[in-house]
Amino acid sequence: MKQTVMRTVHNARYTRDEQHRSRVFTAATLITGLSIAERGLGFLYRIVLSRLIGAEGVGLYQVALSFFAVFLTLGTGGIPLTVSRLVTKSKAVGDGKGASGAFCAGAVLSLALTLPVCLIFALFGNRLGFLFADERCLPVFGILLIGLVFSSLYAVVRGGFWGEKKLLLPSVLELAEESVMVFTGVLLLRNVVDPLAGAKGAATAAVISYLFSFFVSMLCYFLTIGKLSSPKKQLKPLFNATLPLTSVRLGGTLVNSAIAVLFPAMLVRAGATDAEALTLFGVASGMATPVLMIPATIIGSLSLVLVPELTEDFYKKNYERLYQNIERGLRVALLVAFFLLPFFFALGEDLGKLAFSNALAGEMIAKSCPLLLPMSLSMITTGILNSLGFEKTTFVYYFIGAAATFLCIFFLPAACGVYAYVFGLGASFFITALLNICTLLRHCRGLFVKYGKSLLSVLGRATVALLPLSLLAKLIAVLCKLVFGELLAVFVAGIVLLLFTLLIWKLLRLFSLSALLRALRRKKT
Repeated sequence: MKQTVMRTVHNARYTRDEQHRSRVFTAATLITGLSIAERGLGFLYRIVLSRLIGAEGVGLYQVALSFFAVFLTLGTGGIPLTVSRLVTKSKAVGDGKGASGAFCAGAVLSLALTLPVCLIFALFGNRLGFLFADERCLPVFGILLIGLVFSSLYAVVRGGFWGEKKLLLPSVLELAEESVMVFTGVLLLRNVVDPLAGAKGAATAAVISYLFSFFVSMLCYFLTIGKLSSPKKQLKPLFNATLPLTSVRLGGTLVNSAIAVLFPAMLVRAGATDAEALTLFGVASGMATPVLMIPATIIGSLSLVLVPELTEDFYKKNYERLYQNIERGLRVALLVAFFLLPFFFALGEDLGKLAFSNALAGEMIAKSCPLLLPMSLSMITTGILNSLGFEKTTFVYYFIGAAATFLCIFFLPAACGVYAYVFGLGASFFITALLNICTLLRHCRGLFVKYGKSLLSVLGRATVALLPLSLLAKLIAVLCKLVFGELLAVFVAGIVLLLFTLLIWKLLRLFSLSALLRALRRKKT
């Protein structure tokens, strides 16, 4: 009798774990698919921008967008994630008013941070051109500023959806927002010949998309959730939890804005003209880097799914499932980086030439692909630590990495030109990933006791596969170019490399077709 009861309990627990894994897999799959579609659309839009307004126009837009991002981060920063955590925590303890109050508190705080900025620039904006590397960026920034309040409030709504575990809806909205920006941008930029006019058109398209996402998200919120409560009780905990996260993200955008000013200046000091420096910055930040950030799509989707799960398990002290989800996130981040490295190494140059008609962009993609590994680990470990309440720790780590970025940008342009930007990013990602992992080792010792060997095994086998796959990828790319045209060669080489990667990963037990099919069957059922 006792054995029967124990077996029943074990089977019930196994069923719950299977259902949980299936739910996480389904959500991650759907959100990743939508994110890939959104990033793919954004990537195509980058191609359109580079062809319609040129590298100089892209550079002007990127500088203005970097400065706008500072104030957008000030108005959002850690608010969406904190709203999500407070909503999840309130619902876990059965406090419905606390959940809706957290949303309202986020909206109040966001408005308090963004409205004064809009007022200051409305009154004194024409005197602030000195803030930019090129004063032509000021009118572009002025257009973007119209969307500041609306984009900030949309971010708060998105955080409310995350906390309610309505993860699919914001992903659909973000894809729709990107679609509106692409459609509007193509219409506005068809006959533009001047770089400044092109940058203004791109900014106008962005603002229209911000307005669209705000109004549609508010409509969806009232239709699906529809609850508003007094924000009074949630304002203080929201502010206290948001401050370190906002500081990190604001610091990040300030760093990016400082780079947008400092890096062109360092290139000029190294011998480039003002126009050449702005063009090089446009190539690095507006063409090559967005391609290298492709893993962020998958890892961001995974983090989006895992954050409420990790937060809930952390507060409920369900450490077994907490460690399972952390291990799953780390493993996926590793495999994503190792999967894409050979592709970028072999096809990066052709991709840059075909997509942007810019040989330097392609060269930077191919030569900078080692960034993928530290970048992926840095992103996933930062998300995990923030979910566990280590926002202040990641805040400190971020600025340690940022200091390394500035050192590279300040001292290296004379030696390696535009690649100082890449070295700076690499140094930052490597340092933050290393520090994050050390923190996880200290505070989640049970995680590494149980899953450490498994993670090291995945890392070792993926590393073993990397060199032969990279060399094979290069050979496949050369052979395809001899047989097919340049565009078809990239496509065919990518497909062939995908098949070889899956084959080698299967031989090394990094990829299991049967496990994938089982997961898909669970998803359908």
